[in-house]
Amino acid sequence: MRHVRRSVMLLVILAIVLGGEALFAGLTYGYVTPGPDTWYRKDVEGFEYAASLVGAQVVVLNSDYDTEKEITNINTLINMGVDGMCVFSFNPNGAFIAAREAARAGIPLVVTDNVGQVLQSDDDIVACIDFDWEGMGVNIANYIAENYPGENIACIMGLFEHVPVQMFRNTFEPKVKELGKNEIVAIRDGQYTPTVAVDQAQDLIESGYEFSNLFIFNEEMAAAVVRMLKTRGLLNNPIRVITTNGAPYGIELIKEGSIDYSISTSPGWEGFVSFLALHAYTQGVITDLNQQILLPNTPITPETIDDKTKVVPWDIDPVWIDLTREYFPQYNSLY
Repeated sequence: MRHVRRSVMLLVILAIVLGGEALFAGLTYGYVTPGPDTWYRKDVEGFEYAASLVGAQVVVLNSDYDTEKEITNINTLINMGVDGMCVFSFNPNGAFIAAREAARAGIPLVVTDNVGQVLQSDDDIVACIDFDWEGMGVNIANYIAENYPGENIACIMGLFEHVPVQMFRNTFEPKVKELGKNEIVAIRDGQYTPTVAVDQAQDLIESGYEFSNLFIFNEEMAAAVVRMLKTRGLLNNPIRVITTNGAPYGIELIKEGSIDYSISTSPGWEGFVSFLALHAYTQGVITDLNQQILLPNTPITPETIDDKTKVVPWDIDPVWIDLTREYFPQYNSLY
């Protein structure tokens, strides 16, 4: 894979030097990824896996959480004349810029993890591919109310400005209030960074907040907080950790009882579906524009934890094909 990527990147550089002339045989798709984190890397791998099933090539450009670099990456792919592109932006504005520039160039675009915000743009795109973040907010609120009534909640989110975080909060906080079983005593920004999440958790404890439910927006941050709570003798005594994602390391922490509850959201499968939505459009199989495609949320329970169709793997797995055939049969003719 590294050798393939190196060869592709050399071709990208050559394409830029030659002013964007087409250098690839067959179909070539572009993918702009926001950063190097595991979630984003797995999304890319899912996209590439789906592309491999139809013999297409993928050019991946990483923005490293730099807004100017993201714009440059979008324009680079457009100048190359790719057959279609996927943009996973870390900020809502990036998706709007991608929609505008792709529309001007006549290049089909899919946007990942934007929770439909870019569909408000004046420029058409093929689709937004997302998880149901609002549904997750309701699910977590219901779980805590049903299992731990009367116990307070503290929260460590991802980036406050990240749209999925905002969508989760839009339902989670009102649902907790509506149910009336729990109280949210504090909400902190974890910045999707484990060390920041640990600092926030320690500050919550040392500031005297009374809570036994600690919701952490993803398992990467949650795993780091679990380690800290263990060293202080506070894990499940009284602080239990509730999170989302179903990452491989998260599954192990659930099995050992270190994470109380999580929801399966596989970025690999998301990338897989993102490619198929784009490819279906370029091949004329589905010509609808401005689609919003939501992948299902599946709670991780003792009964489902070893079932790949319920707790969907993050790493490349043929079960994605089976799940896609079940949930998105409109793509069955593509591969």
